[in-house]
Order: sequence, then C-alpha cells, then structure tokens
Amino acid sequence: MSSPSEQRTGLAFGFAAYGLWGFLPLYWHLLSAASPTEILASRMAWSLPVAFLMLAALRRWSWIRPLLRQPRRLGLVVVAAAVISVNWYLYIWAVNAGHVLEASLGYFINPLVSIAFGVIFLRERLRPLQWTAVGVGTLAVLVMAVAYGRVPWVALALAFSFATYSLVKKGIKLGGVEGFGMETVVQFLPALACLVLLGVRGESGFLDGGTGQALLLAGSGLATALPLIAFGAAAVRLPLSVLGMLQYLAPTFQFVLGLTVFHEAMPPERWAGFVLVWLALAVLTWDALRTARSSRAALAAARASAAEAVAEGAGPETVAEAAGPAPEPAGPTTGPAATSAKP
Repeated sequence: MSSPSEQRTGLAFGFAAYGLWGFLPLYWHLLSAASPTEILASRMAWSLPVAFLMLAALRRWSWIRPLLRQPRRLGLVVVAAAVISVNWYLYIWAVNAGHVLEASLGYFINPLVSIAFGVIFLRERLRPLQWTAVGVGTLAVLVMAVAYGRVPWVALALAFSFATYSLVKKGIKLGGVEGFGMETVVQFLPALACLVLLGVRGESGFLDGGTGQALLLAGSGLATALPLIAFGAAAVRLPLSVLGMLQYLAPTFQFVLGLTVFHEAMPPERWAGFVLVWLALAVLTWDALRTARSSRAALAAARASAAEAVAEGAGPETVAEAAGPAPEPAGPTTGPAATSAKP
C-alpha cells in the first residue's frame, strides 16, 4: 500500500491528468482555423517523437521484440490505433463545431458503455446496482432523444468508440507509455501522408497559418502526452477506486467549459438527460466504493484468521483454509482508469 505522501503525490498527478484532459477543448479551439483532419493528423504525427522521447527517458524497449513475434497482438494494436483515431477526430470536430456539452456527455456515459461491453464480450456479471446504473443511463439517452427529436449521436459515438478502444486494449496488455508508443507508430505514416497531401493541395494550416498556428499544431503531440505522463504517475500511486472517481473530473471540466466559455445552450430536456446520467454514475460509484470496502474488510478478516492459525502452530493447509479464498474484485473496471488515452 502506498504511503500517505505517495498518495498525496498520486492525487496531485491525477488532478493534473484529468484537469489537462478536461481543459483540452480550449487547445483544440485555438486551432479552429485548421480543419479537424489536419488537427488530427498533426496530433498523430507529432505524438511519435514525444512517445520516442518518453520511452528513451524510461529505457523501456524490452517489450518490442516479444510484441513483434505475436501477430495477433500486433493486429489488436492496429485496431486500437484506428479506433482511438476515430475517437480523437470526433472529439476535435465536436469541440470546433459547438458540441462541447454533448462531447462531455459522451465521456460521462462511457463507464456505463464499458460495463455493458464487459457483460456482452467478457461475460462479466453485474451486481443489481450496476444494472440499475446502466438502466438509468439508457433512460437518459432515451429522454434526450425524445426531447430533441434526434439521438445524441456525438455523445454515443464518443462513448462507444472509447469503450471499444478500452476493450481492445485489454487484449494487447501493454503499459500506458508502451501502448501509446506503439499506437503512434501505426498512426504516423497515414498522418504524415495526410499532412503532405494537404500541403500539396495548398490547404495546410501548418504551412500557411503563420508561426503561431504551426507551433500549436506541433504542440498537439505534447498536449496528448503530458496528461498521459501524469496519469501514469497517478496510476502507480493510487488505488483503482480513487482513479475511477477522478475520471469524472475531465467531462465535468468539459461540461463547465461548454456552459461558461463556449456558451452552448442548455435547455431543460438536456438538463434532464445530464441529471439522469449523473444519477447513474452516483449509483455506480457508491456501489463500487461499498464493494471495495467489503472486499478490504474480508481480506483483513482472512489475514487475521491466518495470523491466528500461524500463532497456534497450524500447518500450511490449515493456514490456507483459515485465510479463505481471495475476495472477488469490485466489479468490471471501467473508463480511463483502465486505459491510457483520452480526448
């Protein structure tokens, strides 16, 4: 278990990571003169040198050879890179098309979609309160669809694409920095080809938009990597339950930006949908905390029984019996706490 000082450091890194992700719309808005395609391609291309520097600083190269010998995992890396590219493009487009609030809704919904994916694809079992949370989240989407006369497709596309990315990442089993590095390798050549094509056609903001825009486009790789670095530092210091709660900071900041900076409309029907989603997440979080507390209590009791058995001179079999089975995990791991990429 981490020391209190380590946990405080982890919290600082966690707030930094989710704060940077939450305020990322401001960065993409500064680049609104460029097309979403160029912003995405720049982000992918400039992420590669940043990823290389991160791996060099950490001296993490030993994972490359084993990965190259496993075609299935390499195929999953390609799928993950493609899915997160779609997610990034949708998010950049949403910000610069005036859909910041709906984008934030997508990341509020994402944990619920991830839970549904766990049931469908990983055969995970849900507790009653988790089913309740998924049901309330589904109701929220229906309320918005009926009230608006259209499905909130931006939010759903962001939620489902990120949940798909999270699901694929489970099969790759790479660390955050390593996964980021390999995905940027896959993204680099298509991104470079896109940027060259834009330059040939005279549509390159990097070449024609002035020094400021060129620097912002080049800095998109750093804007992608900095929160990832902070997240990695938080993940090794904090319990997963704490990271699971911190994940809601990013869409909350996005929501506040949509209201106060981008002045997007928030009619009563949209409020109703958001309130239902927040209710679902409150139920989900409360259930996760309650289950984690029960698991810790069961583990402590098992350890105490084992210690008593040892003190009484019991044999290994008796000690193992006294310790009992390991407590079950608190449930499906959802959201960014289990992954490495964000908007």
